[in-house]
This record gives sequence, structure tokens and C-alpha cells, in this order.
Amino acid sequence: MRDAVTNLIRNYDGTGRYLDRNAIDSLKSYFETGTARIMAAKTINANAAAIVKQAGSQLFDELPELIRPGGNAYTTRRYAACLRDMDYYLRYASYALVAADTNVLDERVLQGLRETYNSLGVPIAPTVRGIQMMKDMVKEMVAEAGVQNTAFIDQPFDHITRELSEQDI
Repeated sequence: MRDAVTNLIRNYDGTGRYLDRNAIDSLKSYFETGTARIMAAKTINANAAAIVKQAGSQLFDELPELIRPGGNAYTTRRYAACLRDMDYYLRYASYALVAADTNVLDERVLQGLRETYNSLGVPIAPTVRGIQMMKDMVKEMVAEAGVQNTAFIDQPFDHITRELSEQDI
């Protein structure tokens, strides 16, 4: 797994350049947000089960057809699989938050996922909606924990939803 620092150094090393002002500013920004990133990961870790449960409940309240007969979360097995996947996205988003880099999401989560979901008939729009709900909950919890600027939390969640969403060709 790579992080913002190793990616930056790898890019500069690959071109044989010294770290310039842009690189130093990027490193400074990364380290200045380090405490907030750790606080976010700590908050997610302490509340993961509740976040997934609440997001699942909100999602199924908003889209009740998913849990009705014929819906993609109908039956206990499918319902549990949906919550399992939401937990998976949340866990990997926490890794990406700490790393300040979305490579872990691409490498471990997203490669081929949209195609897999499409082949299994899993609707992507509700999955994206559930991820957005979890992002909103995490931002609220992290703000309540004392982090003033929670904008950095958007990056991994938005990356997941963008990559899962259908793209215009």
C-alpha cells in the first residue's frame, strides 16, 4: 500500500528531480492533516458497526424495494452480504484516509468490482447511496470529535462512488 509521501517521492525519483516547492507544500499539507486523519480512522474504528448498521437502515428506509421479495437485499443472506460490502468499503476508506491516497481502493477494492456487480445483478445506485450515507455519518462523527475541517474525508468515499458509478462514453 502506498501513501501520499511514498507516491510523491516515487514520482520525483522517477523523473530524477529534487523535491520542489510544490512537493514540499504537498508534504506539509499531508503532515498538517495527520492528526485529523488519525482521529477519523479512530472514530471509524470505534463506530464501524454502528455506522454500517445505521447506513443500512437508512438505505432500506429510503429504498424499501431492496428488502421486499425480489429485491437485491431480500433474504437474510443477501441482506447480510449488503452490510458486509458496506463494512468492506468503510474499512478500506479508513485506510485511504490515513494514507491520504486512494491507491489502496483501486488495488484492493475497485478493480473489476463494477463489472462483478453488473454480472451478479447488484444495483450500483443503491450501493453508491449507501457509501454516501456512511461518508456523511463519518464526517458528522469526526466533527463531533473536534476536527473542524472534515473535507479530507470526502476523498476516499467520493473515489469509491465515482469509480462504481456508470461513466458516460
